[in-house]
Amino acid sequence: MSPSRRRAIQTSLATGAAAVAGCDGLVSELGRQLGEAVPASLLAASGRTIDPDFHLLSRATYGPRPGDLARLRRQGPRAWLEDQLHPERIDDTACDLRAERFESLGFAPGDAYAFRRSVLRDELVRHALLRAIYSRRQLFELLVGFWSDHLNIDLGKGDCVFLKPADDREVIRRHALGRFAELIRASATSPAMLVYLDNAANKVRRGHADKPNENYARELLELHTLGVDGGYTQRDVTEAARCLTGWTFDAGRVFATDQNRAFFRADWHDDGEKLLLGHRIPAGGGPRDLDRLVEIVCSHPSTARHIAGKLCRRFVAADPPRALVESTAAVFTRTDGQIPAVLRNIFRSAEFADSRGLLLKRPLRFVVSALRAVAADTHARPPLLDALRRLGQPLFEHPTPDGYAQDEATWLGTLLWRWNLAFALAGGNLPTVTAPLEAIASSLAAASGDSGESQRAEGDKDHAFTRWFAHLIGRRPTRDEQTAFAPLLAAADQRREARQLGLILASPAFQRH
Repeated sequence: MSPSRRRAIQTSLATGAAAVAGCDGLVSELGRQLGEAVPASLLAASGRTIDPDFHLLSRATYGPRPGDLARLRRQGPRAWLEDQLHPERIDDTACDLRAERFESLGFAPGDAYAFRRSVLRDELVRHALLRAIYSRRQLFELLVGFWSDHLNIDLGKGDCVFLKPADDREVIRRHALGRFAELIRASATSPAMLVYLDNAANKVRRGHADKPNENYARELLELHTLGVDGGYTQRDVTEAARCLTGWTFDAGRVFATDQNRAFFRADWHDDGEKLLLGHRIPAGGGPRDLDRLVEIVCSHPSTARHIAGKLCRRFVAADPPRALVESTAAVFTRTDGQIPAVLRNIFRSAEFADSRGLLLKRPLRFVVSALRAVAADTHARPPLLDALRRLGQPLFEHPTPDGYAQDEATWLGTLLWRWNLAFALAGGNLPTVTAPLEAIASSLAAASGDSGESQRAEGDKDHAFTRWFAHLIGRRPTRDEQTAFAPLLAAADQRREARQLGLILASPAFQRH
């Protein structure tokens, strides 16, 4: 699309935002004009093993959309990855049309109390899901999901539903591809985290027998930085909690200049000397104790290993090679926790290249990858959100601070619901979701030089199935897979193509990436 045409569309949106907000159809059409349409010819993998470029797309995005493989090939994997590591380079206007329609998400924490809980929950979840499905800044969205798990906040606790939109905006999204210590510092003073892990009530007042509230301090060490085996002691937890005393949030401070953010109460702070992980923090530091705490825990060698290990498990293997974890931890330390450098080390490694098709998709990735693979049109209405809930991963609802699990065992019980969703999507029976399946089939046939007439003349009933398989899985089916699918594809009826697609989406091969 020419720059002048894009500017014209953006101008029309700016002057008619209210009309756009009430019309899903118009937003969908504008999205197609801005690049969401299926290309006339689609490149599909041709080998018997997963294509390396398809593998990169499968891991560094929520799953390839039609046309993504050809675009990556034209740009080259390294250049494509560099753009993903610098999302500001990527025009995301089409996604913005769908995802920036929710008024509540732009409000400061204190102001968000003007909205009903149900509105805040609905808009936050829909925004996150639409970003995952449609954003061209895919690696950024994956990191947003990763840090949302790492710094988990459950909307069901207390006032967190009013505070999480600002946390998502100012903590997770602002620092997702930045420096790790800045992410942790922002999270430590996020009103949502202060309320969720009770640090808003962490105080030691003069003349009282108060003990510091250790809830957030414990999770900071155990989950957010050093890890459960990171070498800290109960004494370190207590000292960290002392550093954190006095930081709080109060939405009722309506006349205060800092009503919409965390603030420091000196009369609640333990200002004595502290000894944390072998580092002396002098008395009298006041609010600077928090900065010293973040510096100490984020520069600890255990933190480098813990974060490197989690990222390698998310992007490479459930049990990642030790050498890769060690090299990634070394990059974390050398670059002072610069997240893009850490990711670059992972995606350029031989271990990553050798890990094709090994990771089980968690429910969110399964749903989003299926929708992206068929260029689905959706505005994340309740039927789709309900499907994600049945699969066990409703967004922002994990009740404990550790976030949704990465291990396979947790998600194996969701397979029946996955199969149901696969066949509903393939058959056009997933409410509020449509997909241009005929256009994709035609584009795949055009790329391979086949036409419907030639297929009928040759009597090749499985040719379309092979093309769909290569498009969705990144390789051609093996002989064993062809044998297993053959009886299920034998019937020649009008629902045959939908059955083919449903079987592939429900197959073991599509459950992994």
